[in-house]
Amino acid sequence: MPPIDATITNAPIKDPSRLPHEKGFHISWDQLHRDSRALAWRLDGHGPDNGGWRAVVAITRGGMAPAMIVARELDIRTVDTISIKSYDHQAQSEAKVLKSPDADIMGDGTGILIVDDLVDSGRTLEVVRGLYPNAHFATVYAKPKGRPQVDTFITEVSQDTWIFFPWDMALQYVEPYRGKD
Repeated sequence: MPPIDATITNAPIKDPSRLPHEKGFHISWDQLHRDSRALAWRLDGHGPDNGGWRAVVAITRGGMAPAMIVARELDIRTVDTISIKSYDHQAQSEAKVLKSPDADIMGDGTGILIVDDLVDSGRTLEVVRGLYPNAHFATVYAKPKGRPQVDTFITEVSQDTWIFFPWDMALQYVEPYRGKD
């Protein structure tokens, strides 16, 4: 499969009454599934154990859906989670580990694939990388500030883009940006 390298750029906001996050990047369940499968394909055969991975660890909560898809695609049966809290009401705060994965599985991270939906500032991955320095870090989406913390990703978005994941959205009518008809 050829590499996927898409960069999302944003035009300037024309209406100053609109909030910055209204220029966001909306991800559907279908798109998340396709992008997570692409991540699995990119990782296939690149693990340290004859190309395989010992386990997948999802960074909760956002990494759970992509990690499940990656684990399924790569036939990895050992799946665990690490819970990091780094946001309070859409504002970043100091990253704190709330739940760690099984220590017997993790070791220093060798052969472990750690998956998240997005690397933003990189602070969450920095904390996890400090705990498991030899793990492989993969995200579906990456922003420039966080890119140094991730080993593999699929789509880069600009730092000022707010990503709306499918679990954050409801189906409802939205006024068109321009005009009423």
